[in-house]
Formats: sequence, structure tokens, C-alpha cells
Amino acid sequence: MATPTKSAFAALMASSAERHSLADDVQGVVSGSMLAVLGITLLSSAGLLTGGVPGIAFLIHYATGFSFGACFFAVNLPFYYLAFRRMGRAFTLKTFTAVALTAALSEVLPRALGLTHVDPLTGALFGGLVIGAGLLALFRHRASLGGIGILALYIQDRFGWRAGFIQLGFDCAIVACSFFLASPYIIACSIAGALVMNITLAVNHRKDRYIAM
Repeated sequence: MATPTKSAFAALMASSAERHSLADDVQGVVSGSMLAVLGITLLSSAGLLTGGVPGIAFLIHYATGFSFGACFFAVNLPFYYLAFRRMGRAFTLKTFTAVALTAALSEVLPRALGLTHVDPLTGALFGGLVIGAGLLALFRHRASLGGIGILALYIQDRFGWRAGFIQLGFDCAIVACSFFLASPYIIACSIAGALVMNITLAVNHRKDRYIAM
């Protein structure tokens, strides 16, 4: 006969085709955050920017010298109200966890990897792909890296528009602001990275192909 403790543990681990277990969500949020931080580190090491809230955080970081992690966490704060009202408590809590974990790891990983030089185009292509994979993992577990991702997911759920294409539009506007801070080549590489990231999302993230909650 199962004890209450074993029953509770089994409930936490149980998942189905339609619903993730708590263990599934923890793994998805942690893995997605780790992938995102790896991509952000590649972009940062190459002096690149990107779109979304990470792009805004990069702009503030490069302009002021404040740490990327602190900027990323602070810029996300106004978006949690929208997340709670439109996407629910579970989405908001998972997103807050992903943002906090990403902000913290972004302060640690660059020192742990010790990257001294990353070619801008290589960093853009690989960084964009890895961030896209991280966002895909987060989206599939009903989480995001906040900000524009929250808006993109809300619009996709409400109107059926692809989250990747929505975010691409915002990203282009944010990257355009980088003309005040970076050279044309760095901007071109940054745009290439944003394209890779958002095409990865647009091709792979569709509600009709992935139904788990």
C-alpha cells in the first residue's frame, strides 16, 4: 500500500501527453535558462546585441556599464503584471524563475567559460540558435524570458499569430536602436543572430504540433 509521501512524489512525477509534471517543468525551465545563458554569453563575448528584453538589457549594459544580469532582471519587472493577468499564475511564476536564473547565471558563466575572443558572425549564428533552442524549451513548458516573449505568447494564444514572427518584428526595432552604439558590421551580425533565433522559434513552436500544458 502506497504511503502518502510516495503518493505525493508519484503525483509530482506523473506526466501525460497533455500535461507536464512538476518534474518536467523544472527540467524544462532550468534547461531553457541554461541554453539561453550560453547563447547570451556567445553574443556578449562577440560584442553583439539581440532583440527582446535581452536586447534592451544589452543596450543598457553597453551604454552604462551596468551588469547585464542586473539590467535584464530590472527591465523584466514591469511585464509580470501582464503575465499574471493574461497568462496566469503558473506562467508568471515559471517565467520569474527563468528570468532570475538567467540573470544569475549570466554573471557566472562568462567567468567560468573564460572566452577571450568570439568571431561576431560565428557568435551571432551559434548564439542565436542556442537562445532560440532555450526559448523553445521555455515556451513548451509555458514559460518565457519575460518582456517581449510574454507579449508574443499572449498574441499567439489570442490571435493565432506565430510567436517567432511577432518577436522578430519587435527585435528588428530594438536592434535598430543599436546604430547609436555599434558598428555596421556588428549590427549586421546582430540582425543575423536575431533572424536565426526567431526562425528557430517560428519553425518549431506551433500549438497544433505541441499540446502539452
